[in-house]
Amino acid sequence: MKKLILLFFICSQFMLSQNTTIEADIAEIESKIIEWRRYFHQNPELSNREFNTAEKIAEHLKSLGLEVQTGIAKTGVVALLKGDNPGKVIALRADIDALPVTERNNLPFKSEVKTEFLGTPTGVMHACGHDTHIAILMGVAEILSKHKDKINGTVKFIFQPAEEGPPPGEEGGAKLMIKEGVMNNPKVDAIFGLHISSDTPVGTIEYKPGGIMASVERFVITVKGKQTHGSQPWAGVDPILISAKIIDGLQTIISREAPLTKEAAVITVGKITAGTRFNIIPESAELIGTVRTLDKDMRTLIERRMTEMVTTLAKAYGGEAEITFQNNAAITFNDPDLVAQMLPSLQKVASKDKVQLCKATTGGEDFSFFQEVVPGFYFFLGGMTPGNTKAFPHHTPDFMIDESGMLLGVQSFIALTFDYLNAAN
Repeated sequence: MKKLILLFFICSQFMLSQNTTIEADIAEIESKIIEWRRYFHQNPELSNREFNTAEKIAEHLKSLGLEVQTGIAKTGVVALLKGDNPGKVIALRADIDALPVTERNNLPFKSEVKTEFLGTPTGVMHACGHDTHIAILMGVAEILSKHKDKINGTVKFIFQPAEEGPPPGEEGGAKLMIKEGVMNNPKVDAIFGLHISSDTPVGTIEYKPGGIMASVERFVITVKGKQTHGSQPWAGVDPILISAKIIDGLQTIISREAPLTKEAAVITVGKITAGTRFNIIPESAELIGTVRTLDKDMRTLIERRMTEMVTTLAKAYGGEAEITFQNNAAITFNDPDLVAQMLPSLQKVASKDKVQLCKATTGGEDFSFFQEVVPGFYFFLGGMTPGNTKAFPHHTPDFMIDESGMLLGVQSFIALTFDYLNAAN
């Protein structure tokens, strides 16, 4: 009996020392991830143009002794960490692109980068927190690489470009990474991702089983009329008037046809182009917008009704119209079984009361395409700046986050990795 007790004590002390080592590594990595984050923040690059970003990431991953591939989906970086023990394959993903936004704050590492985007001069800014995502995953890779003897399986680190969407006429993002085989060789069994949130308190994690972010459809409506003098509208067909009727009509699909008690849905027309002069009724008009849905059946209904309404309304006013859709993101759907399995891991690192169920958002994420291939779990990480009652919104010049929130991201990914791979064996 004494021998058994002694053996148990020795094993317990060994396990404790191993966990303590990992915890110590996590604590020590914070200054590094802050430094990395500030570097990427000060040197942002737009979608499909993340050349320096990718080089910096790859350099770090190679220094850890990982198997590194570059140039995936143009500027993506993928690294493999093979554990000492056999098992399943888990993927951890971070997006790496910035936005055409001119930064407006006094941070010492503020972006001063300027460029031209679609013909318009603009600044470039990590206005959505992707710089923090890169730094978090680089930190996770460093820590896990020191403890591969405890890993049962393989970890695939995916640094994905163009989450905000590739430039017009180009492929990119998660779709292209999947097309180029990122989920194979070795085949991924489950994938995890996070997004820092400027309106969620530091130390808090928000999650939701099922749809947590909306699908994103870009639509283009082309309206054809008949040009005439502005003083003689009866001599032509006014595509601007038809456009107004279409915009008004589309909103009735949301207010009168979409079952909004089931899930939220949005139709937004964000751009209208028509005409050259105040006294000419033009030949045509173009409307560009987005549809956001959190339910596949609702998405099908809305697209069908939009197509019917656009063509019918145009015809009713003597013109013609057609609509095309482009799918930029699917529904970010968290596999309920995977969420139930891995929720205790997040509660372990953040505490139960800090891991909170949230409502879905009509924002979109191309992480959703990975989730169409394998079960995935995507969650929000608190990053609200201290003392703030009002967040700095994402995609704005004033966007700002609290860097102290990043360490929980590192802890979360590490806990998810060990707990998933150990449970799978």
